[in-house]
Amino acid sequence: MSMSDCSDTSSQGGGGDYRYLRQITRDRLLYEMLRSAKRPDSKSNWKVLIMDKVTVKIMSCSCKMADITDEGVSLVEDINKRRQPLPTMDAVYYIQPTKENVVMLLSDMAGRTPLYRDAYVFFSSSVPKELVNYIKKEQSLKSRLRAMKEMNLEYFAVDSQCFITDNTMALEELYGNEEMSRKGDECLNVMANRIATVFASLLEFPYVRYRAAKSLDPTTMTTIRDLIPTKLAAAVWNCLMKYKALKNFNFPQTETCELLILDRSIDPIAPIIHEWTYDAMCHDLLNMDGNKYVHEVASKTGGLPEKKEVLLEDHDPVWLELRHSHIADASERLHDKMTSFVSKNKAAQMHGSRGGGELSTRDLQKMVQALPQYSEQIDKLSLHVDIAARINKIIRESGLKEAGQLEQDLVFGDAGTKEVINFLRTKPDAPRENKLRLLMIYAATHPEKFESDKLAKLMELARLPHDDMNAVYNMRFLEGSADAKKSSIGAFSLKFDVHKKKHGLRKDRAGEESTWQLSRFYPMIEELVEKLIKNELPKNDYPCMNDPSPTFHGRSQSESAKMVEPPPAHSMRSRRPATWARPRDSEDGYSSDSILRHASSDFKKMGRRVFVFIVGGATRSELRVCHKLTTKLKREVVLGSTCLDDPPQFITKLKLLTANELSLDDLEI
Repeated sequence: MSMSDCSDTSSQGGGGDYRYLRQITRDRLLYEMLRSAKRPDSKSNWKVLIMDKVTVKIMSCSCKMADITDEGVSLVEDINKRRQPLPTMDAVYYIQPTKENVVMLLSDMAGRTPLYRDAYVFFSSSVPKELVNYIKKEQSLKSRLRAMKEMNLEYFAVDSQCFITDNTMALEELYGNEEMSRKGDECLNVMANRIATVFASLLEFPYVRYRAAKSLDPTTMTTIRDLIPTKLAAAVWNCLMKYKALKNFNFPQTETCELLILDRSIDPIAPIIHEWTYDAMCHDLLNMDGNKYVHEVASKTGGLPEKKEVLLEDHDPVWLELRHSHIADASERLHDKMTSFVSKNKAAQMHGSRGGGELSTRDLQKMVQALPQYSEQIDKLSLHVDIAARINKIIRESGLKEAGQLEQDLVFGDAGTKEVINFLRTKPDAPRENKLRLLMIYAATHPEKFESDKLAKLMELARLPHDDMNAVYNMRFLEGSADAKKSSIGAFSLKFDVHKKKHGLRKDRAGEESTWQLSRFYPMIEELVEKLIKNELPKNDYPCMNDPSPTFHGRSQSESAKMVEPPPAHSMRSRRPATWARPRDSEDGYSSDSILRHASSDFKKMGRRVFVFIVGGATRSELRVCHKLTTKLKREVVLGSTCLDDPPQFITKLKLLTANELSLDDLEI
């Protein structure tokens, strides 16, 4: 029985393809865990998979039910529910190492009449010694326990390059709870443990950097919130040191990648501002349930359209191509694809729109009925045509373009109080949420207004209800810059500031022209990651937990190239154009997109991974930037966070924060 043995999970798979985070996660769950639970002497290898509420979510993020069935699993069960005895079948347990789970395991497998023939036990993270001893005491279990292993896989791979720790209440527990010292510590410990399993799973040892608390000077009040990245970095480091010390675990002894730990205060704008890419708009405007979208499809019997639930995920090549495109660009591409498909299919022309106009949903339904051989292609395209049409309709009817322009002007310092007042006066019927988000951005770009009644008057003008006002006022908990968060001593000087300030929190990036309107905004992590890779992040603001190996930084480009170049045995496929840089003249509406796959074969070489973890929730725009930088820098940039929030979710969480602010003076240190 191995408690910490781990197979090779390097980025290069057996076939030579570069493997991204979710692919490695999937391979470990399917092959290292499920496939290993096999009897060589048995004619039938069907087995039961038993999980808890956390591990079932981990599994569902990376694997489909068909994948699990292919590995011999005939039944998936919840460890906390009563289960039917199946004494002729083996059971695979993938569970957290908790006392409750171990008690259930022993209840299932110990004694005279076990529920299953034998058990293969895989723990999601390190097992405490007391639990190991507790298992060893049960003599009747020994003969039935065929394997026991720490998978060290307790994170949720929600994207090919994004994981979450599923601390959905982290914002409230760490930033606004009176009992933050107790709840906050529990939250940070779970978070750190799950982050560490990412590195144990990928066999990566990171160079850990974090956003430091601002300096303790007479004009600056340092709060507990300022220390969150510092505390998390220390907790992650402790977990990594335990992995490093294990003798029978192939964990790297020198740095192999970089980790930057931040919190939501580094960019309070990104979760609120309207992001105009296809992916972000879908999740922001369409009230989706996770990645599930419900749309109408043509009835196969010729009756009324039927409602169908679809997943907007990487297995859909059209989604994969368009997700990071501006909504206007995505709409144009979809129109071009459909036009191309119709022009190359005479039968489709007969059932398309009369007079060569825009194809309606009804036209598409007729085409599906008339051309069953093309139903899959038309279904895929009609799905996205329907989505884009719905989004564009919402944009038009809600006047979102004007609100979005003002949002971006505020962020870049091209608009201020006057423009906000004008918008609120001339657009009294604008959707309440749009006005709320506008004022939250105004609060972030004008933090000094918290000290006056200006903010209250603007909210009164916007006719915001009380809970919306809480969301605006609670933006002050996310002020992260050293010069923005002033104590009462520093705030006094604001009253005598006679020079008009430009309140922009962003500057236009050199060399990047916006092809599409409203695509000017970029999240702060784009700059931070580029500076991290260039070794230009200020050491005082972003210190490191470990002294890097002498070869890690300060090397020449030629040396760097030698370090990241994979050995010939692991050569990767030739690079293809990135999905957001593909030619617009695709051959048809669907089949040409079938060559789009996971980015595993997009690059000949990939440098060391870069991990960015944001406490308090990450955004679709930040995920987009990680994909963009991966292509640009040829280094996989992995985004991690406590959760992946869409604006409505983030705003709801912000409303829950309390006003009970604790400072270091309130603590006994």
